[in-house]
Amino acid sequence: MTQLDLSVATRASQAALLPVVLIASAINEARPAPVININLEDTALLAGAEKPIIHLQTGDKSVTGTIPIIQELCAQFPFLVGKDAKAESEWISQLDSCDTLDFKALDPILQRLDTHLLLRSFLTGYSLSTADIALWGALRGNRVAVATLKRGTLVNLTRWYKFLEEVCPWATSAVESLNAASREEKLAESKEGASYDIALKNTEKGVVTRFPPEPFGYLHIGHAKAALLNDYFAHEKYSGTLILRFDDTNPSNEKQEFEDAIVEDLALMGIQPDKVSYSSDYFDQLYAYCLQIIKSGKAYADDTDKETMKSQRWDGIPSERRDLSPEESLAHLEEMKKGTPEGLRWCIRAKIPFNDKNKALRDPVICRCNPSTHHRTGDVWVIYPTYNFACPIVDSMEGVTHALRTIEYRDRNPQYQWMLDTLNLRTVQVWDFARMNFIRTLLSKRKLTKLVESGVVWGWDDPRFPTIRGIRRRGMTIPALREFILKQGPSKNVTLFDWGLIWATNKKYIDPVAPRHTAIGNDDIVKATVTGGPAAPYTEKRPKHVKNAALGDKVVSFSSSIVIEQVDAKSFKQDEEITLMNWGNAIVRKISTDSSTSKVMRLELELHMAGDVKKTEKKVTWLSTEGQALVPVELVDFDYLLKKDSLSEEDILEDVLNFNTEFRVSGLADNNVSEVNVGDILQFDRKGFYRVDRVPTPGVPGVFFNIPTGKQK
Repeated sequence: MTQLDLSVATRASQAALLPVVLIASAINEARPAPVININLEDTALLAGAEKPIIHLQTGDKSVTGTIPIIQELCAQFPFLVGKDAKAESEWISQLDSCDTLDFKALDPILQRLDTHLLLRSFLTGYSLSTADIALWGALRGNRVAVATLKRGTLVNLTRWYKFLEEVCPWATSAVESLNAASREEKLAESKEGASYDIALKNTEKGVVTRFPPEPFGYLHIGHAKAALLNDYFAHEKYSGTLILRFDDTNPSNEKQEFEDAIVEDLALMGIQPDKVSYSSDYFDQLYAYCLQIIKSGKAYADDTDKETMKSQRWDGIPSERRDLSPEESLAHLEEMKKGTPEGLRWCIRAKIPFNDKNKALRDPVICRCNPSTHHRTGDVWVIYPTYNFACPIVDSMEGVTHALRTIEYRDRNPQYQWMLDTLNLRTVQVWDFARMNFIRTLLSKRKLTKLVESGVVWGWDDPRFPTIRGIRRRGMTIPALREFILKQGPSKNVTLFDWGLIWATNKKYIDPVAPRHTAIGNDDIVKATVTGGPAAPYTEKRPKHVKNAALGDKVVSFSSSIVIEQVDAKSFKQDEEITLMNWGNAIVRKISTDSSTSKVMRLELELHMAGDVKKTEKKVTWLSTEGQALVPVELVDFDYLLKKDSLSEEDILEDVLNFNTEFRVSGLADNNVSEVNVGDILQFDRKGFYRVDRVPTPGVPGVFFNIPTGKQK
């Protein structure tokens, strides 16, 4: 039999690679000698590269893509196909859907599999088949699917998943080989980019990380880095656990809306925590620890006003209440717990050297009163722990082994350790990494909230906002976001990034898959008559993307009546030869101009199909006004919200806000644009990439947001 060669891009999505690798491994396992050479290499990381991410060569025949290769292998090795070939084919057709890291899109597929396996051991028939191997591989290669199965809520699917792992020991070897090759590629890349060797200790005993957002706003790109790094070390570098813990210790600002949004945004980024918890789950224990620390003489009650306390801490001056006895402090704590007018005046402070060189250690507040209703516990509590008190305690209680925190917490790390030591709790390794800052960008939740509430922006998903929802609405893709953030690694170096860097990364992902269309601005649009062309309007099918046939075709209309943008028409010279993009060359025979405004009113062009498009200086977009219904569109571009690259403490927000950040241009697009959906990304020739924010409907233009590509305008 002819030897087959399977080439696999080890750094590409494992959900796309593993189904083929496992089926090839199963075929080799069933033969006396391997018949498929499986080559694990870094072949084309990015979509649209010249070499496909997975490629099968058999004699003179070449096959690319997950599903086509599986179909070819089934045709050549039918012993793996079950008795119900039609059912097998239907399940295999689901493989592309299993590649998504969007939990909302993946969940229905997992639910369907779980229901299907209620009374079955295999997907089809009564024995292992291609469908089982392929679907198992797709799920095994999808971190969101694996995290969901870990929770055990999908009982039937989890049973089937574990059973296949037991009966196919060769599958585990194939997964390990692919992982090892992928790690080698990442290691090679890390020598040029980010380094992930951050000397985490005791990883051999298991790794538990946590992402502890406070639910009083939407996640922004700074949170994304923290979430992705914690997910990376828990699920990719090590086989561990990621906890999503809501730090809900300030009822004044927290809402269920924000919690729901955080869970959804994490899912969009492909982050599926193994456990979700709340600081409020531990209020009883935290109160008990507060009692313990007061009784030990390591904390005291204080009614110093906020401004005085701030000043005293800065100057290293002890509070007058510092020497209260534990009994007196406990009495005040009791009043605090009752929420009496007297109790509301007091707080509890840790008793650490008040004049320590590290100001974070100067008797920080660990508990304070807040009579607001808590969105989870209601009015049960009026006394709440501060983040600095609750975080180390809950980290220790929940089994967190490694606390990855942004460098802004560095001064508070000794405080973190002091809490654990004072309460005799299990220690946690802390690692600081630099926060991601971007030019002309606010990352303060307080300031972002102010812009939302004052109406400066449309909402938390405003495309000018650095929130996950904002940048996604602008056109950022999750794979690009993940790649950019993970390439920065857990570095401690504080850097002010230019947005162009991350948008350039995004372009690599959208360029190969964005269909090409045409849009013409309405501003002083110019009508042109084309002679020597079609006597009557006609249409032709053209590829939506000349380098990606999988995107299908579009319908292009041709006629003797077209429109061209004013800026192009004004650049033409008499008898100049130009190129009408995607049609051919034409010679400018007549230019009619309004003498009072110098604007071009009409053009006459003579089609010259024999002309060489490589020799023309001007290549312009156009639209036929006959043979198609042109689609009204609004093309929207945005500027930064801030006038300054970075803010200082002295800056007043209103003084540095840019209030002229939205730019709209009305226009007409080709008829194919009527078929777009919200969220689609496309390219308008010579204008750039756009994301569909509102689909066009009769009488209402479609709205398209310009997606930056990293190039300076």
